[in-house]
Amino acid sequence: MKILYCIAGTYNSGGMERVLSNKANYLAAHGHEVTIVTTDQRGQAPFFELDRRIRCIDIDVNYETNNGKSFFNKVAHYPFKQFKHKRRLAKVLKEIKPDIAISMFCNDASLLPRMKDGSKKVLEIHFSRFKRLQYDRKGLWRLADKWRNRNELKVASRFDRFVVLTHEDSRYWGGLSNMSVIPNARTFVCDAPASLDRHRVIAVGRYTYQKGFDMLLDAWAQVCKQVNGWELHIIGDGESRDALAVQIKELSLQDSAVLCPATKNIKEAYQEASILVMSSRYEGFGMVLLEAATAGVPAVSFDCKCGPSEIIKDGETGFLVAPGDTASLAEKMLMLMKDEALRKKMGKAAFADSSRFSTETVMKQWTDLFDGLAGKA
Repeated sequence: MKILYCIAGTYNSGGMERVLSNKANYLAAHGHEVTIVTTDQRGQAPFFELDRRIRCIDIDVNYETNNGKSFFNKVAHYPFKQFKHKRRLAKVLKEIKPDIAISMFCNDASLLPRMKDGSKKVLEIHFSRFKRLQYDRKGLWRLADKWRNRNELKVASRFDRFVVLTHEDSRYWGGLSNMSVIPNARTFVCDAPASLDRHRVIAVGRYTYQKGFDMLLDAWAQVCKQVNGWELHIIGDGESRDALAVQIKELSLQDSAVLCPATKNIKEAYQEASILVMSSRYEGFGMVLLEAATAGVPAVSFDCKCGPSEIIKDGETGFLVAPGDTASLAEKMLMLMKDEALRKKMGKAAFADSSRFSTETVMKQWTDLFDGLAGKA
């Protein structure tokens, strides 16, 4: 089968890019012709390794050159970029003639269903229904976010299939008849659970408002009042790095909190950790929770929308606390830090439970969906 993915770029170290690379590699290894079409690659290499059989095409629209600029700047440039995007994407579709064309809910989402190239159109979302409202922006940006939030319901309804990551999120989309729920799969496997002996807590993700690392540092300041000798490693990169560095200094956490660069060998980072903490304000799934479980590392997480409650079995494989409750986040971290037996018990339970998200289990759901759309089921 010919399968084409549309995404802004593959150069970021984020969860969506990691998941796409693993799915595309799996499909290519199983005989499918896979193409990834990007709009904003700008000559950068994919962050995660892609199978050499995967064809990558950048159509050079570059929406991201307007990021960080004024509301009116983006409004003025967006229609022309959409026009350019539509023409160039149509040309690629005509050339490749895919059986299935998939949008990762980037700037192609409103365009792809209108392409009359004969392919079945699939939309997959890696954030929650209310992501745009959770930006908590003000003024004209807030009005735009509200409009886009309403419009996304119409966009999703136009696809042959709309795939969400969690059952929780599926309820927020109002029972669309074209909807399926397929979770993310594990991105690596481990032979045994991590030892959990090292006094290290890790957090993983882009340094953005979404990930809530500012709240994590507030919680870590409370932790440090009660224990010594533990370190917090926040692994990632992003626009909030300078602000986080300032916060670490202001809270006098320089000796225990470290900002670490994003790594392609994330498996090793989990294996060297004893606890994973996720402080996100919102998620689409919470891929770091699954990665931690795969390595046998217990997690402490805000129970935000969407994903944590479907990955963590509260009190068994980790702990869930109320969103934004930094005191409870600190309390549960301390509980695992002080109780080695509990930490290892939860780590082993998480390691076993991660099999629910094996590549074979999840990719069978995807290939069954593709076969059904292509009339091969």
